[in-house]
Amino acid sequence: MELLSVCSHPCWFLLTLLLGLLLWARRRHTWDPRKCPTDLTGKTVIVTGANSGIGKCVALDLARRNARTILACRSRERGQAAVEEIQAATGNPAVLLRLVDTSSLASVRAFVRAVLREEKRLDVLVNNAGLTGLPFTITPEGLEKTFATNYLGPFLLTNLLLDLLKASAPARIVNVSSFRHSSGTADGRYLTGQERLSSSATYDSTKLMNVLFTAELARRLQGTGVIANALSPGVVSTSIMRHFGWAVRTLFILIRPFIKSAEQGAVSTIYCAVSEEVSGITGKYFNSDCGLALPSMAARDAGLARKLWEESERLTGLTDSPQH
Repeated sequence: MELLSVCSHPCWFLLTLLLGLLLWARRRHTWDPRKCPTDLTGKTVIVTGANSGIGKCVALDLARRNARTILACRSRERGQAAVEEIQAATGNPAVLLRLVDTSSLASVRAFVRAVLREEKRLDVLVNNAGLTGLPFTITPEGLEKTFATNYLGPFLLTNLLLDLLKASAPARIVNVSSFRHSSGTADGRYLTGQERLSSSATYDSTKLMNVLFTAELARRLQGTGVIANALSPGVVSTSIMRHFGWAVRTLFILIRPFIKSAEQGAVSTIYCAVSEEVSGITGKYFNSDCGLALPSMAARDAGLARKLWEESERLTGLTDSPQH
């Protein structure tokens, strides 16, 4: 989302080019999934937003590790195409499509009912689905659509699957955030549209909420064998910019040769999902180079995390749990 501010700079092209070169240089020194020996035979994983971009690359890697891989997608057509592609690339027949729209709490609940009915275990949950650039929209459930998609839907999804994750421990929850979380603010009124933000500020704030959620979730899961971490994939060439105007999309196309591909952008997510290095680490934030990083001051506010959690419980209808 920094691309928006770059556009207004008189030397935006030069600055963008320099940024791209820096990102290109940094991405060469990251962790390599191909050198990670983790095998997931007998394990079950769920990846949301897995029909394209980072999510698809993550699902492909986990399927290559022999996991029973559930692609949680909004579109049946695109999701099924991704399933068939991943099955063909990996030779893993246990790649499945399950439909869910994280902007709809009803859809999330239906998805979870199906998972609990059909799956005996869940070892890795990757909350990857997200969007940006949408106009301000209130869903039929009274939620602001971007906040519901990026944060509140995943909050509900994760909580409803916690018992299955605990029963499968050791297990991992991976929440895809962004370095843009440092520009966000966390106010429960955003979730229902009582307070409006620009599309860029909305995205930033959902990503801050992802980090706050992760920290509070990890605190509540202490001693259960389930770890939860958040991460930034970096600046990645995916279709996430499709809802923006032509100027931003054009700029994004111009810098595409210098930024991460979806496969490269998936590395930090895969790292949190399968690497031995992350075993036992919880409640942390990882940068796009797979290194532990200090998130923003707001993201480290335990009181704010608890307040957001309580408001999210209220909006999703979750009852108090023994984890408190």
